[in-house]
Amino acid sequence: MGILELFILAVGLSMDAFAVSICKGLSLGKIKPKHMAIAGAWFGGFQALMPLIGYLLGSFFADIVSKYSHWVAFILLLIIGGNMIKESFGEDEEVDGGMDVKTMLMMAIATSIDALAVGVSFAFLKVNIVAAVAFIGCVTFIFSAAGVKIGSLFGTRYKSKAELAGGIILMLIGLKTLLEGMGVL
Repeated sequence: MGILELFILAVGLSMDAFAVSICKGLSLGKIKPKHMAIAGAWFGGFQALMPLIGYLLGSFFADIVSKYSHWVAFILLLIIGGNMIKESFGEDEEVDGGMDVKTMLMMAIATSIDALAVGVSFAFLKVNIVAAVAFIGCVTFIFSAAGVKIGSLFGTRYKSKAELAGGIILMLIGLKTLLEGMGVL
């Protein structure tokens, strides 16, 4: 796998995290550099970790991973999106509340589950796994941090509407993932 192919793969894998980061920036409103770093670290870290796990599992669990990964991503994104929609109708919350470990962990897993399947495929290709996962993690870190900033620029005046839109977007990403996994799309 060449550097261009790896770059295209890394950008493709980071798109879900980028979209979620924009939604997170929208819902946070006023952000600090630490918000960008937190999102980048969670999403970039999991986008690097999942292919490594997939690579290590290799062919042993290839059928299970590819068979159910779309369902796992769908359920997690449905839960996260539903919570965001619910929060959009509630009272305003503190900015840091949306960056808690539980929320970020669920989002990081949901947006990186497809990277697990990519890691399984890496086991069958001649890929320098350390370089590949480091590159994927760095690209995703940058996209996620930028997404939070981009989202915050648009979200300060429209926080509840942004949370509603973000929740809907997450649920649609989950539905798309499910339909792709089922072969409908």
